[in-house]
Amino acid sequence: MNKRAGSMKVIYAEFHSPKFKTRRLGPEMNQTGVILINGRQEKLAFGTSAYVTQDNVLMSTLSVREAVYYSAHLQLPDTMLASEKRAHAERVIREMGLSDTMDTRIGGRITKGISGGQRKRMSICIEMLTRPRLLFLDEPTSGLDSAASYHVMSHITRVAAREGMTVIAAVHQPSGDVFDLFHGLLLLAYGRMVFFGTVSNATEFFTQSGFPCPHLRNPSDHFLRTINKDFDEGGTPFRRKEQASFLTKLLVLTRRSFLNMHRDIGYYWMRLGIYLGIGICLGTIFYQVGYSYSSIQSRCEVIMYTTALVTFMAIGGFPSFVEDIKLFRRERLSGHYGVMEFVISNTLSATPYLAVIAVIPGAMMYYLTGLTRGAEHFAYFVATLCMCTLLVESMMMIIAVIVPDFLMGIIIGAGIQGMMMLNGGFFRLPNELPKPVWKYPCYYISFHKYAVQGFYKNEFIGLSFPSDQLIEANATISGLQVLKERLQVEMGYSKWVNLAILFGMMVTYRMIFFVIVKIAEELRLKLRGIRFRRLK
Repeated sequence: MNKRAGSMKVIYAEFHSPKFKTRRLGPEMNQTGVILINGRQEKLAFGTSAYVTQDNVLMSTLSVREAVYYSAHLQLPDTMLASEKRAHAERVIREMGLSDTMDTRIGGRITKGISGGQRKRMSICIEMLTRPRLLFLDEPTSGLDSAASYHVMSHITRVAAREGMTVIAAVHQPSGDVFDLFHGLLLLAYGRMVFFGTVSNATEFFTQSGFPCPHLRNPSDHFLRTINKDFDEGGTPFRRKEQASFLTKLLVLTRRSFLNMHRDIGYYWMRLGIYLGIGICLGTIFYQVGYSYSSIQSRCEVIMYTTALVTFMAIGGFPSFVEDIKLFRRERLSGHYGVMEFVISNTLSATPYLAVIAVIPGAMMYYLTGLTRGAEHFAYFVATLCMCTLLVESMMMIIAVIVPDFLMGIIIGAGIQGMMMLNGGFFRLPNELPKPVWKYPCYYISFHKYAVQGFYKNEFIGLSFPSDQLIEANATISGLQVLKERLQVEMGYSKWVNLAILFGMMVTYRMIFFVIVKIAEELRLKLRGIRFRRLK
């Protein structure tokens, strides 16, 4: 890496062979090599390097100021005061020419926000907070017109020159003005280096090779057209920069995620409205079921619809999970935080909203239908409902990592929940389920089984009902008889054990999510490299 201040290099990876059109390695290509920084083998640790992806993956509900503030708290060490972090964040915002948009929300699929060029500068701004010595830019001018491209790159050039940063950018057909900003040039064809040096030397190199640049033609266009047709010094190692502590990152991520959920209407508020509507419908249809013999069936139906319908709606948060994971992967590339902080903060920030969704519609449904009175019974009802919702969200987060497509992910999540419902013990009694597959193991891994049986125990223990007068007159049926004989509930443990099992399943799903994300990150690191070697 060159120590000269503001050294900027352009990397071209344009291939004219069809199999290279996506700029991915072909089947006969492999990437190997070592990372050398000032002549020493080093890891691209946090603070030494930063990577800005081509896509602008940002949290749409935050303003420019808020997004940079949160990133500053994530990346800068705890030894800096909060006021110093805020001042530094505002200074970086001004450097990138975003002062006028500080309090404008970034915007996304629902609301309009800042422009495309401002989004690109925003992405770069976040990565420049730590003043990395090496900044990688993946097509920073992609999707921008010539004026916006020059505006973005000129800002980067000024900051790089002042801070002594080396910027390596892969640029797609830059304009003449943008091309003049670069100090160094690397041209690649078929994964092989064609030229590496200064821009002025490149013109001389092509002229001496018999391919002079015609008058008034953009040199970058000429170089790319030509190569697609025919063809440092030792230094001291960089020390790993100080970073925020695990607890600081966790608190900042939780606060940022909580704010995002609060502002994103589609995240939880629309679902709250739907849940309220479902609660009113169930509460009025099964209004005050009473304690007659027929109320036994009514109570079971209320529990069935609550477990199946209300928890099923938790899949509505899937699109937001996909966006969160995209943002995590982009920030993870530069080492802003780890997988553990991401998983825990997402759980902590989502729990209050899920509790609201469970408590308010649950209370309406519970008291309108006239289920068993008592604070303990109601607390158990909403706690189980909240746990089921958390559990379904955990399952959908796993699907979001594996299948990041909105439509396919929702279809798969709905299909898995549908199969779990069929084995939950209310569409078909446990003893009537076919033992291969459906009872063993599907019945025991379905969270609906433990939720429904917990609800049944919470509802029927301690109650009694008059018997069917057509069968036996002047007799009563206890709630225990209903549970054992009619509903085939496992009575060897209490309802609180059912709740504990649901909690354990939720934690297990979150751990599976953590493991999958961790494995994906490890595989991503193994596939990364600097030099490409063509295998014959």
